[in-house]
Parts: sequence; structure tokens; C-alpha cells
Amino acid sequence: MKLLEKLQMPFDFTHVKHVFKKTVDKRKAHMINIEDFRAIYRTIVHKPELREIFRAYSPDCKILADTQLIEFLRKEQYETEDCETTALEIILKYEPIEEVRKRRQMSFEGFIRYMNSEDCSIFKNNHRTVYQDMNHPLCDYFISSSHNTYLISDQLIGPSHLWGYTSALLKGCRCLEIDCWDGSNNEPVVYHGHTLTSKIPFHSVIQVIDKYAFVASDYPIVLSLENHCSPKQQEVMADYLESILGDKLLTSTIGDTVVTQLPSPEALKFKILVKNKKVGTIEEGMLRRNLDSHGETGEISDFEIISDEDETDEKVPLYPKSDSPKRKSERRPSPLPRKKAKVKTKIAITLSDLVIYTKSEKFVSFEHSLANQKCYENNSIGEVRARKFVKHSAKEFVSHTSRFITRIYPKGTRTNSSNYNPQEFWNVGCQMVALNFQTPGVQMELQDGKFLDNGGCGYILKPEFLRNRNSTFTPHNVGRYSKPMSLSIRLISGHQLPPSNLSKTNKADPLVQIEIYGVPEDQVKKKSSVIKSNALSPRWDETFSFTVQVPELALIRFCVEDEISLVANEFLGQYTLPLLSLSKGYRNVPLLSKDGGNLEPASLFVHIWYY
Repeated sequence: MKLLEKLQMPFDFTHVKHVFKKTVDKRKAHMINIEDFRAIYRTIVHKPELREIFRAYSPDCKILADTQLIEFLRKEQYETEDCETTALEIILKYEPIEEVRKRRQMSFEGFIRYMNSEDCSIFKNNHRTVYQDMNHPLCDYFISSSHNTYLISDQLIGPSHLWGYTSALLKGCRCLEIDCWDGSNNEPVVYHGHTLTSKIPFHSVIQVIDKYAFVASDYPIVLSLENHCSPKQQEVMADYLESILGDKLLTSTIGDTVVTQLPSPEALKFKILVKNKKVGTIEEGMLRRNLDSHGETGEISDFEIISDEDETDEKVPLYPKSDSPKRKSERRPSPLPRKKAKVKTKIAITLSDLVIYTKSEKFVSFEHSLANQKCYENNSIGEVRARKFVKHSAKEFVSHTSRFITRIYPKGTRTNSSNYNPQEFWNVGCQMVALNFQTPGVQMELQDGKFLDNGGCGYILKPEFLRNRNSTFTPHNVGRYSKPMSLSIRLISGHQLPPSNLSKTNKADPLVQIEIYGVPEDQVKKKSSVIKSNALSPRWDETFSFTVQVPELALIRFCVEDEISLVANEFLGQYTLPLLSLSKGYRNVPLLSKDGGNLEPASLFVHIWYY
């Protein structure tokens, strides 16, 4: 293994061990010689499919001259810019044999290293850095958002932990949720109220956010406070936010005090914004800037709506009372009539004044928002109610999200921290589609895949038809907004796939599912055949064709499974990325584990073409 590592190629121990054992068994000895070592190396590294491509461009099958490499890059990899320079860079970077490198040529060894590298990844190289225009108002972006960020398992009795914040921030998450409750000794605590989840001090959460805020991205962070504290402890929260975050905390408008449109991510770089209810307007708060407002409170009256099971982001109690109005309303088949109860919330002025561009407003209706809502006011809508809007008033929903930041959160009954499919809410332009980051599964894989784009900075510019206030786009009827893309994927082979859990050696029965997520008419799944008992180097050579109506919203997911019976498959690895981040040509697809970890060297080898 150590010798293989020196050759700067990634190897999977299980596969090496198995190939080694076969070699040793053949020789009936306990030692291998240099020839055996070469045989082991070639078995794993010299993939026949790469040999075929190399031979097609190398007349003597030993060496590629720079001109032949240039031809390969143009014809096969669709490289158009300055291929001469690119070819030289590739030779200098990947050719391991010095004399070959000096002659500006490439051996098969160099070619293999290039084809296995990030330069041949399926994910477009120029999408690995921020490339989108970051000067639009905040509401023009999809924003990576987490729900109940402090939880690291379930919603009822699981631990609350600072690691929830650290890991979300390191993943590029830009909107974090903090549930604040009164704690002892006038110290606010963070936990899932009315449940047995453990508690963490509010100031510890803010310290962790301060430390990790801008490690993965320079762009602004929004702290979504779900505030259950008394005014006294709200003041403590405000003091901690100011003292710990210092200059990072946005405490005043940038530029004009009168806010007619939201500032851009670019203008808010390295800033942390507080999202909470607010008393009065930004302008009134700004006039109080230099006064000490400690001890002052304001009141906000809200209509609490007791109906939809997830209407408030309130918690489901552990033991619901059988006669509570909530239970009755769930039995009622129609969502109407909705009971309204007037509720007054006291809010400390010092905390209220820290809310600048992200003021939480109760959502009443699209009409009400259009008539009354200010650009810096945003709504949180539960997934059940939001799903009804997608179904029955998609056009109004799109119109709403083109103007106002809208946050979607999982319904309260998801006590096991399960997630909904975020795609249906991205399809109508919702900016903050909050997911439980601690829960692995397809939903988080879509989230991670979408936000790989734009350098993983946590902000992705929405397509024009979701930013334009006069747009008539709806996901169910894309009409003139369709720019169809024809996509062809040749699934060639797999390389060092994770062996099956059922295998005592390095075997699996792999198959690949290629799925597209997007507007309803673009949703599709295609399945390869199963290759029996081969995880080291399964070969498919199957082609899949897709036509995608709205590529701007589409994600593509490659999922490798092990067929363990006729009715059951087991997950081996997956990779998800935006359709428009696909590179053309021969590409490798790096595989990720259930929890998003890299399974290197496990990968798929494909050929991509589209127009």
C-alpha cells in the first residue's frame, strides 16, 4: 500500500488486498516480486476503456505528442480555449516520467493520471469558483438554509450541539436557525422547546458562528431567530450578538436609510444579519441608533392561525392533549375555516433594532403581501401550506418570491428530522428552503448538489424567469420559458466501487440510476443493467438520452446501488450536480457516501454530450 501511495494514485485497501491475494495464490508463495507488483498495479490502474481512448490518438500506443493531446482535447473534451497552453499544462502537471515530460509528450501513465483528475471531473471547472453576478438584490438568489441547526439527530429527545452550527457553516450554509428560550441566571438557551432535546447557551452558539461564519464563503449569513425569550433575556441576546460578533453584525443600513430594494450579497460580504420580528420601521430604528434603549419594549400583534398542522413553526409537544384545538382541526377534512386568535408579542427594542433587512412578517396571503409588504420583510411558510400554494396558486407564488425572501420549513410532525424534497419549492423561486442538515438522504443530496454551484458560496442566482416580477412562469406550465436541452450520457464503467456489505471479498452487483430532478415534466429516472460480482471495474457501455425542458432548474443525480435481491438494492454511492454544471466529453463522477463524505477513489467513468 505504501509503495502504491508513492505512485500518487488513490487505491482502495479492500480492492488492493483482494488483487494481491489472487496474485499470491497464483504463485503459491507469501511474497511478491517486482513483476507481481506491476501486475497488481496494472490490474487496478490500467483500465481497458482508457487504453482504447489512448490508442485512438497515439499511433504507437506508447506516447501522445502534444499535437495529439491537443486533438484529443478539442475533439473529445470540447476544450475550445487555447488548447496548446492547456495541453502543455496537463503534461507538466500529470506526466510522471521526466524524460517524456521534457519532450512535451505524454505516456499512458500520464494520460491515466489526467483522466482520473479533477480536471476531468464531470463538474465544470469554472463553476468551482464564484462566477455569477453577485450584485442583484438578496431576494434574487437561492440561499443555502438549514432548519433547527442546533440539532444533530431527532427533534424530540436528541442532543442539541454546537457541531450542528459548525458543520452547516463549513458546508456553506448561509441561513441558520436558532431557537431561543429563557434559561436560568438570565442566560438564554438554545434547544427545541417543549421537548427533551438538550440545551446549549445562546452565547456559545454565537461564538461558534463568529468563528466559522466565513470559512466556506465570504457572503452574508442570516441568523433566523425563533424567539421565545422574555424581553429581559432578549436584551441579553442583543448584547451577546453585538459584543461577540462586533463589526461582522449588520446594525445599520448600507447607504440610504430609506430602503427601496434589498442590498446584494456583494454589498453584504462578511456581514451577519439578524432575522426576527421587528417593532416599527428601519428608519425609526436608525433614529434610535445612539440612544440606550435597554429596558424598552414594543408590542407586535399577530393573528395566530390555528389550522394547518404546520402553520406556526411551533413545536409538537411530546404528549399531545387529545382535546387541543390542533388535534380537532387535523381531523377536519377541509383546510377552512381558519380560526384566528390575536396574539401580542413583546419584543425588546435593543433586539428589534438589530433587525435591518430581514424582518420576519406573518404570512397572510399573496394579495395582502403585494399590497402591504415592504421589500425587507420576509415570510416563513410551512411545507404543507406551501405545497398547496404550489399546486393551486403557483403563478402568485412565483410573483411573491420575485419580490420577497420566502423561507420554507419542514412540518412540525417530522419529529425524526426527516426532510421534504426541496426541488418543488426551488421551482417556484423560494430563496430559503430550510432542511435538516443532520439528516442524510436524497433531499440533502439535492441540497448539496445544487449548492456545489457558484463556488459553493451558498448563493445561487435564480433564473431570470423567477426574478422577473412580470413573469408568468409556473413549474406545471413552463410555456415560453422552456429552453430544451438534449442530453446524452454514455455510462462506460465504474472504478474501485465500495464492495457490497454482503461480500466477504471485494465484490458487489452494481447498477447505476441516473435521475433528473426539476420541474414536474423533467422528473425522470433511468436504470442501467446489473453487472454481476464486480465492484473493482464493472463495465456497462450503455447510453441514456434525456430531453430537459427547464435545464436552469434541473439537477442530475448518479446513484450506484448494489442489487442484493430482486426486490432490494443497497446504496453504494452517489453524486448530484446542477445540469448546467455538466462538463462535456470523457468525465469521471466522484462518488459520495450517504453522509456526503468523499469515497475516493470510487468513481464512474462517463461520456457526456448535450446541446
